[in-house]
Amino acid sequence: MSIPIIPVELIRIIVALGAVGAFVGLNGLVLVYVERKVAGHCQRRPGPFEVGPHGLLTPLADALKLVGKQLFMPTGADPWLFWLAPIVSFLPVLLLFLPIPFSPVLTGMEVHLGILFILAFSGINVLALCLAGWGSNNKWALLGAGRAVAQSVAYEIPLLLSLLAVIFMVGSLNLSEIVRSQGSWPWQWHICTQPLAFLIYFTCAVAEVNRNPFDLPEAESELTAGFHTEYSGMAFGLFFLAEYMNMIIVCSIATVVFLGGWQGPFFSGALWFFAKMYALLFIIIWFRWTYPRVRFNQLLNINWKWLLPLGLANLLVTAFLMKIF
Repeated sequence: MSIPIIPVELIRIIVALGAVGAFVGLNGLVLVYVERKVAGHCQRRPGPFEVGPHGLLTPLADALKLVGKQLFMPTGADPWLFWLAPIVSFLPVLLLFLPIPFSPVLTGMEVHLGILFILAFSGINVLALCLAGWGSNNKWALLGAGRAVAQSVAYEIPLLLSLLAVIFMVGSLNLSEIVRSQGSWPWQWHICTQPLAFLIYFTCAVAEVNRNPFDLPEAESELTAGFHTEYSGMAFGLFFLAEYMNMIIVCSIATVVFLGGWQGPFFSGALWFFAKMYALLFIIIWFRWTYPRVRFNQLLNINWKWLLPLGLANLLVTAFLMKIF
């Protein structure tokens, strides 16, 4: 009787998913700590400095609180949609990490259409927000879900246009190839050849992950908590983790496409990748505690009147120059 041979690629994917799971859990704690510390320093809040030495135990206290809270479903809610929403929001995030090249050898799965793979699976999160709002039987949650759909559909278009400008230059959708097309020094990175595309991408990325000043789907002062108003315990925790992991995803793509990925002066490796990625994460968190929330009409006007025309013009100019030179 022959013993079935497990393909090496399957083993690699399973190990990568396990590593991603550990990375997600650890980064959840780290980003909660960073979020609270940035809030404390920006707004002179004493709370983030109190729990443990310099607030180090705050993330653990938050995690224990979420795990210990009762899971509650409101009267009249659809049980299937209500409980499916946080799962649908969180699970695709694990897949999004697989094609990202953290270093020349640290890649979960080499995908020739890596950018397309990430953009396709990241769109599932919008479906999860719809399920959460519709299934909660709460008017504030439903309004938040509607806002999330309008915002995501609007900002995905210029985000894609900004990435296409770099893809036209490189001639590949493979994330590793995009990194290799850049040099070790900052002036060799695509942020120097495509500065407008980077600004458009980063603005759209902040809107896509529902962070200030574009956090209209949650908007605590208007919608209580938006689409996750009725969620508690780890059901809310899954939405919470998914938001932070989506922040890491958009910052990782920006690092790969515009900032040279793992390449850097004097040496190359995962250290450069994580340094660039966490610097972008810090900027997104910094935005939350310094910029006021825009109105919903302003949110859409920024996209349709500015980002979309600029993204389209940048793509056309890039295509023209590539054809000429």
